[in-house]
Amino acid sequence: MSTASSAAAKAALSDPRGSASSAAETAHAESALLHPAPGATATLIGDLRELFKFKVTAMVLVTTWAGFFLGSMRSGISSAQAGLLETLVGVALVSAGASALNEALERKSDAKMIRTAQRPMAAGRISLTQGLTLGLGAVLLGGWWLQHFTNQLTAGLALLTVFTYVAVYTPLKRVTTLATFLGAFPGAAGPMLGWTAARGQVEWPGIALFAILFVWQFPHFMAIAWLYRHDYARAGIKMLPVVQPDGLSTVIEALFYAVIMIPVSLAPWWYGIAGWPYAVLAAILGLFYLGYTIRFTRILKATSETQSRMYARDLLKVSVIYLPLLLTGLMLAAIVK
Repeated sequence: MSTASSAAAKAALSDPRGSASSAAETAHAESALLHPAPGATATLIGDLRELFKFKVTAMVLVTTWAGFFLGSMRSGISSAQAGLLETLVGVALVSAGASALNEALERKSDAKMIRTAQRPMAAGRISLTQGLTLGLGAVLLGGWWLQHFTNQLTAGLALLTVFTYVAVYTPLKRVTTLATFLGAFPGAAGPMLGWTAARGQVEWPGIALFAILFVWQFPHFMAIAWLYRHDYARAGIKMLPVVQPDGLSTVIEALFYAVIMIPVSLAPWWYGIAGWPYAVLAAILGLFYLGYTIRFTRILKATSETQSRMYARDLLKVSVIYLPLLLTGLMLAAIVK
């Protein structure tokens, strides 16, 4: 028997309670690894969904799919191909990674806001190191994936989108209201990435799809900003309703973009991506979106916070309904070249 083993045996004989306690602790630790606490796995999955902003990433994938579909139709080929899945996987990784990096940078301000205080990094369930590792890993893997399976242009645009979102938009939110405008650029990248993955080049029809997403965001953003203006104020984020709390600038910006949303949404018809049924649908949906944005202006004369929030919440709901309907109509009415 070795000296170490002999010493351990003597220690165990001299203090059997300590040996038993140590063995029990070891067994407990091993059991915890093999049998996590009830709900621990579900909590981890939920935290990862929140860290990677599953809903936002899903919306990005829908718009990317639309861009790939329309780009494929423009080329006269079916979008039901391996390239579609390869594009969606790469874009999903990049989008999820960007979201994680955004939460890493905003973890302190998130902790000050009611709606974001329970995000995993703000609440301390995921550490800064873990968040940065997961975020950077997903972005780098997604960039490599797009470079390998699609083309260099798509990979480059995707990484540029991440840079704009994380390094430009995110820190500027605490400095200027211009951050909302700048943040709309990465927010509109989905259909362009799909288009370039299918076509391999930037073209005016792809830019038209980008413009739709870009303009759509502003009434959507203004509704969110008004709903959570008190939260944003606590966190020191320079949203329009925070800087100009009377709401006038908020409704002006929402109205301006809702008006130009109508001609912008008709651009795919102008460029021959879709036929006249889409043009009719786009005009109807655009007027509907504008109508609810006009209704949103009632926040200026609302008699209570509850009433004011109702107008903002209704515009937010309509904005979320409007975009999928418009893209679906565009895809259904797409013209094969």
